[in-house]
Amino acid sequence: MSVTFRKLLSMNSQSHYSAFAQRIGARLLSFFQFVGGFTKLCFEIGSECFERPFYPRLVLQQILTIGVQSILLVSITALATGSVMALQFGYGLAKFGGTLYVPKIVAMAILREMGPVFTSLLVAGRIGSGIASEVGSMKVTQQIDAIRALGTSPIKRIVIPRLLASLIALPILTLLADYIGLIGAMIVCYNDLAINSEYFISKSIESLVMTDILTGMAKTVVFAFFISVTACWKGLNTEGGTQGVGNSTTWVVVTSSIFIMIGDYFLTKLFIITVYAH
Repeated sequence: MSVTFRKLLSMNSQSHYSAFAQRIGARLLSFFQFVGGFTKLCFEIGSECFERPFYPRLVLQQILTIGVQSILLVSITALATGSVMALQFGYGLAKFGGTLYVPKIVAMAILREMGPVFTSLLVAGRIGSGIASEVGSMKVTQQIDAIRALGTSPIKRIVIPRLLASLIALPILTLLADYIGLIGAMIVCYNDLAINSEYFISKSIESLVMTDILTGMAKTVVFAFFISVTACWKGLNTEGGTQGVGNSTTWVVVTSSIFIMIGDYFLTKLFIITVYAH
């Protein structure tokens, strides 16, 4: 009886390890497929981006969808973020008599980090998922094949307009979020920390340089490229009908968010070494 039990336990253990190894192998295979497909799509974009025909109307349409329709969401988030940061820093530094340093700290944090990162995360959630679902729906309903049958490149008509619109809209949204976040911080400083608006503005201008704005916007350019290309790639490779479209949408949001958080660290380190160190 005990021998039989040991055999069953050994078989269950082996099957458990086998299933675990299969899951790890499937994850690695999926990762390498993504890296290869993403790289291939980047080369295709580079080779077709400067070739005729161009579709400026499609680019403007995507700018409207990505940029203009995201203004309200970005504005509310930026206002709340700036207000909360000023409140937290204000009451935290008040214990050490450092309330007057709040404008400098909040301004640098918003322009360098909070504005670019929060705006990119919002765009990844709203626009990345939208691009993936839209392109994925076109793929599963064979509209992509119809575009190819008509002699038109899906890269030119679908991917490049969304990429260009993202590269244009996201830095502008980030700049808007920076200013609205500073306005929210200024209001909180005036109402709750007894710091007048003139002092807040003068100290913010004194502590900030153009490099702070440019590095924050440079981050959003990198994030916009990754979000749009990843969403388009996943949409073009969607399978499994409506369920596959839903899975692609979730995958794009998660992957883009992870890249933004990890990429922010390496970009910040790069800017500190190459820009702020000098």
